[in-house]
Amino acid sequence: MTTIAKSRVAGAFDLATDYAAHAHMQHRVAQALAGRIAALPLPALADSTGSPRLLEIGCGTGFLTGALLDRGLRGDWLVTDIAPAMVDRCAAAIARRDRPPALEFAIMDGEQPLPRLTRRGFDVVCSSLTFQWFADLPAALPRLAALVAPGGVLAFTTLVAGTFEEWNRAHRLVGLEPGGLTYPGFEALATSFPEGGTLAMHEQIEREHHADAAAFLRSIKRIGAGTAAAGRRPLPPAGLRRVMAGFEAAGSRATYRIASCIWTRDRQA
Repeated sequence: MTTIAKSRVAGAFDLATDYAAHAHMQHRVAQALAGRIAALPLPALADSTGSPRLLEIGCGTGFLTGALLDRGLRGDWLVTDIAPAMVDRCAAAIARRDRPPALEFAIMDGEQPLPRLTRRGFDVVCSSLTFQWFADLPAALPRLAALVAPGGVLAFTTLVAGTFEEWNRAHRLVGLEPGGLTYPGFEALATSFPEGGTLAMHEQIEREHHADAAAFLRSIKRIGAGTAAAGRRPLPPAGLRRVMAGFEAAGSRATYRIASCIWTRDRQA
């Protein structure tokens, strides 16, 4: 995984005031993940309480939070994000709902869960398109899995290798190195989960077409996702123009390859 300063990531998302209006792909992915989670036989839904304990990581403006609520999930929820402004936006979005539920919100780096969470067993630990920002996802997955109660799930989506291949190819064609993040391969990601559970994974491909390269770059900036990898400097203007021309010549298309993962802890764990 490419290293990146977490403060820069949080700052970029804090400034993404138009995120909800421009993150169309992120919205679709969150809806699909919510459908998969809501269809699961969660342990708490099978007992008399019917109140699952849920931890959400990287809530953003509330796409996944709202989609889960729309599907009837209720319970003891902790909703978190590394960016303080995103936590506020999500909380505000939930407060505007008809008969809003009482959810707990907190600022948290999902890669390093709050110490108080180590003693809690969550029926669902979930996240939509956040884990690609982790500095070391293989190391983080066992920590997050440890928060899952027996029979519960770690359910998330994340970007994998092949994302932005058109933009990266436009760099390589002119002899330049892309400055964005690198993502794990789909198969490599599958090897990062701990023992003591079963894994279901599938790959989802989303494509967005843009008017030109400038429109593509604006879309990335508007959702706060333009932070470069650590140590990468912006391209000089001439180099950027060459990359943009190559991207446009290939159709100004951006491909997102997404791994959708549901790891279920064994009930005997």
